[in-house]
Amino acid sequence: MNIITQLIFLILLSTAGYFIFKSISRIRRNILLGKPDDRTGNTLTRLKLMTLIALGQKKMFKKPLPALLHLAVYVGFLIVNIEMLEIVADGLLGTHRLFAPSLGVLYPILINVFEFFAVAVIVACVFFLVRRNLLSIARFKSSELSSIPRRDANIILVVEIILMCALLTMNSTDLALQKKGIEHYFYTENFFFSGLIAPFFETFEPFTLQIIERLSWWVHIIGVLAFANYVFYDSKHLHIFMAFINAFYSKLEAAGKLPNMASVTHEVKLMLNLPTDNGEAPSELNRFGAKDANDLTWKNLLDAYSCTECGRCTEQCPANITGKKLSPRKIMMDTRDRIEEIGKNIDKLGKANEDGKSLLDDYISSEELLACTTCNACVEACPINIDPVSIILQLRQYRIMEASKAPAAWNGMLSNIENNAAPWKFSPSDRTDWVESINK
Repeated sequence: MNIITQLIFLILLSTAGYFIFKSISRIRRNILLGKPDDRTGNTLTRLKLMTLIALGQKKMFKKPLPALLHLAVYVGFLIVNIEMLEIVADGLLGTHRLFAPSLGVLYPILINVFEFFAVAVIVACVFFLVRRNLLSIARFKSSELSSIPRRDANIILVVEIILMCALLTMNSTDLALQKKGIEHYFYTENFFFSGLIAPFFETFEPFTLQIIERLSWWVHIIGVLAFANYVFYDSKHLHIFMAFINAFYSKLEAAGKLPNMASVTHEVKLMLNLPTDNGEAPSELNRFGAKDANDLTWKNLLDAYSCTECGRCTEQCPANITGKKLSPRKIMMDTRDRIEEIGKNIDKLGKANEDGKSLLDDYISSEELLACTTCNACVEACPINIDPVSIILQLRQYRIMEASKAPAAWNGMLSNIENNAAPWKFSPSDRTDWVESINK
């Protein structure tokens, strides 16, 4: 029977690993559909930024209480799952608490640490469930958060509570079996939190205890594997893993610095007979800006997959606050949805997307784009340095420079800048006339 259990565990672990690998491969492929963007160099600076932003959650602490609870869930989930090493080893080898004999007195100390964080995760998740579903917090009630994103958040919180409860139940029944001297249950000393529950189980028959202990063990391992597959397949909680990568490749220049468009620079150099970067004309016509998700850079798409949908960006957006249609969170969600759709079309047709749709207009409207003031409040507010402004600017560049759909007021301003080197319709020679009027 033990060999059969080991075989079932191996099949389960291999199947979960296979589907996780497929999901990671899909996400990587979709991100690399984006245009090149050099984010190399400054490795030490990037590592420091990743440590502060992703691991230390520095920007989360602008709101201390949610930040502390989020840190408890984040760190707790990572630390508790260190115990997965032993669970996986036990499942494959048919052992029970494999590391207990070798670690000695250190073993119960580690389990107590794991249990402390497990309880912290339960408390924080209950708080977040109440906060999301019972309190009237505007950013959790926004129109772009349809039933699916709201359900996703609740599913993750409930699953985390179940996983932690299964862990505590497993340990408490294990303690009860140890005290009964049942063979195969190695004596480990007491665990604090599960030790509080263990007396309740001591009245149970050994056979019943073994069933509960094994059932809790299987619920925990299956739950963790299912959780991982769900997160990588279709959940905003992908940021658990993506936050580190995204923070590492953050923009290091000032947030308000706008890069020159390489396509425009190339065209201007050709017009002026100046040497281009490679001395040759481009092999294909450059697109000005971005019309679809795959016209964006790979970093823009990485941002989209890293988005936590927390809504802090939209909460701080002055356009949104004043009633405009723009929501930076929706920009990121729409970008992720569109690149996922393009990826599915490639899987289905075996070639580049040709479905007649695009990110601009079909997902993101011109009204949203034109409302942006490029103040970068959304970038500053994002806990993991996502940059919605970059996507907005590229879509606006396409709309104005290639589709020729600039608002009339903008056309006048752009014409004045071109002719007068200023947004106003005054000759440069008349700029100081206002000084003379003051002196009169």
